[in-house]
Amino acid sequence: MARVALVTGGTRGIGAAISKALKAAGYKVAASYAGNDSAAEKFKSETGIPVYKWDVSSFDACAEGVKKVEAELGPVDVLINNAGITRDGAFHKMTLEQWNAVINTNLGSLFNMTRQVIEGMRARKFGRVINISSINGQKGQFGQVNYSAAKAGDIGFTKALALENARGGITVNVICPGYINTEMVQAVPKDVLDKAILPLIPCNRLGEAEEIARAVVFLAGDDAGYITGSTLTINGGQYMV
Repeated sequence: MARVALVTGGTRGIGAAISKALKAAGYKVAASYAGNDSAAEKFKSETGIPVYKWDVSSFDACAEGVKKVEAELGPVDVLINNAGITRDGAFHKMTLEQWNAVINTNLGSLFNMTRQVIEGMRARKFGRVINISSINGQKGQFGQVNYSAAKAGDIGFTKALALENARGGITVNVICPGYINTEMVQAVPKDVLDKAILPLIPCNRLGEAEEIARAVVFLAGDDAGYITGSTLTINGGQYMV
């Protein structure tokens, strides 16, 4: 029987690539999203992957959403915590709303989502939790104290949860992408991209969402059963750890 994979933020950008790659690998995939109904419906019609709308920063919404997914597809075997937002600004001007929105969505969601599925994974003695962090959670970034703090927290969450569940057949890993060719990066002015970003990347190009997705598919599979608590950096050599 095909395993069930749930991808948060799974209808656009990196998340959409992950959802499609998991489906191609034989998983039953559910993709959650927060608010862009037209993009979600377009994704659903093009891929045949069912979509579910809820706010990952809300524990109750996650509980209700996961319950619906599991009722329709079966217990979640693979969870991809990919959903994230930015509310950039220099810290001395940052508002409490900017701080809370990013921390609750980019870090709090890992608790809100993983808590819904971890007991089932432990009972079945199999599970894969893959968290999508960021290069900026490793090195920091000007104007992103909130985002960098949340993404660094994702790494700590991964390591601790991996330790707690390693004996039970559950692996927990985190991927830190660098600059990936998504809508968000495409919105950066070309001269800024060419002069300020690409020169910092030894590979001299942006990454592709599909490159992140292939790593997720590997970590989700049986062949990666001895990999847990690991941080996989995919950034073209921009930041090496």
